[in-house]
Amino acid sequence: MRWDSLQYLDMKFNSLQGPLPSSICNMSKLALLDLSHNYFSDSVPHCLGSMAFLTVLDLRKNNFTGSLPPLCAHSTSLSTIVVNGNRFEGPVPMSLLKCNGLEVLDVGNNAINDTFLAWLGTLQELQVLILKLNKFHGPISTCQTKFCFPKLRIFDLSRNDFSGSLPEKVFGSFKAMIKLDGEDTGRIKYMEPSEKSFYISYEDSVSLVIKGHDIELQRISTIMTTIDLSSNHFEGVIPKTLKDLSSLWLLNLSHNNLIGGIPMQLGKLNTLEALDLSWNRLTGKIPRELKRMNFLAFLNVSQNHLVGPIPHGLQFNTFENDSYGGNLDLCGPPLSKQCGTSDSSHVPQPLESEDDGESYFFSGFTWESVVIGYSFGLVVGTVMWSLMFKYRKPKWFVEIFDGLMPHKRRRPKKRAQRRRT
Repeated sequence: MRWDSLQYLDMKFNSLQGPLPSSICNMSKLALLDLSHNYFSDSVPHCLGSMAFLTVLDLRKNNFTGSLPPLCAHSTSLSTIVVNGNRFEGPVPMSLLKCNGLEVLDVGNNAINDTFLAWLGTLQELQVLILKLNKFHGPISTCQTKFCFPKLRIFDLSRNDFSGSLPEKVFGSFKAMIKLDGEDTGRIKYMEPSEKSFYISYEDSVSLVIKGHDIELQRISTIMTTIDLSSNHFEGVIPKTLKDLSSLWLLNLSHNNLIGGIPMQLGKLNTLEALDLSWNRLTGKIPRELKRMNFLAFLNVSQNHLVGPIPHGLQFNTFENDSYGGNLDLCGPPLSKQCGTSDSSHVPQPLESEDDGESYFFSGFTWESVVIGYSFGLVVGTVMWSLMFKYRKPKWFVEIFDGLMPHKRRRPKKRAQRRRT
């Protein structure tokens, strides 16, 4: 068998280990290379970036280390790059700009240290971008091109160190997340580009957090539109431009530092099935407009500072207490706290009226003031008593004491009896 004419190499789910030999690049006509779910280690040969016909590269769930190879350095045929679940580090190579036909880029679950890849927005065919569980940092910068990420449908930046505000312009450019008129919704379609149609055993797959659980989707449907920015350091308010993404299926902004209220415009996302805004600093009421979300099956707004009654009816009747926990001022079903009642610990005590002046006066006599007054009187009394005996009944003290304590004087009466005798 001539290895240089091999086009399809699928060795997934084996126990292969050790480094990947550079001789693999001698397979010059290789179009699909799937080495996923093995124990390969060490760095990936950089010559993979020079394979002219390579369309699918799947290296997920291995122990590869080092930096990512300069893919598309001498070729633009790659449409799927999946390296999820390795130990790659360093930045994402800029050579990916030459991957004009790239549709899926999944570099999640590595140790990649880089800023937001805004320059990938120029790739007009990119549909899936997964950067989760890495060391990406800094703000989400906007693209400089007119059409930025026009076909992007899965956008996962979760569990990184991104910061700053959520720019409205970025979300406004996600044209593929906007439901267009005349779109055929009667049949579910999956990502099966014509370039991959002859790879019968390979289908694009992705792992997402759906309704709080990690779920691996073996096939990516064309109606799957998700934005997951959870577990970062984003600040500011929730952009109102999210309302335009009318085909959005999942939105997860949990575990950030977002402030302000929940935009009532989110109620226009009538195809949304999962909404997670938990563990932020959101304030205000839960908008009643969210009741318009007829397909909403999962809601989590717990651990915020929301107030007021919980909307009831339609989908909101299906959510349990866990959806609202940690918001002390929310009320109404399914919570036990009824609306119209308040916790006395949160209500300031009213000021005393003038009629209660006497009680207000005596309320100042606490046990501390009584002890202080008693001690002071004891000291003064002891000093005065000592002076009285030292100076043999001072006249001023005797006069005061006699005035306060009058008594009978018998001695003058005896003297009078003696005079009579």
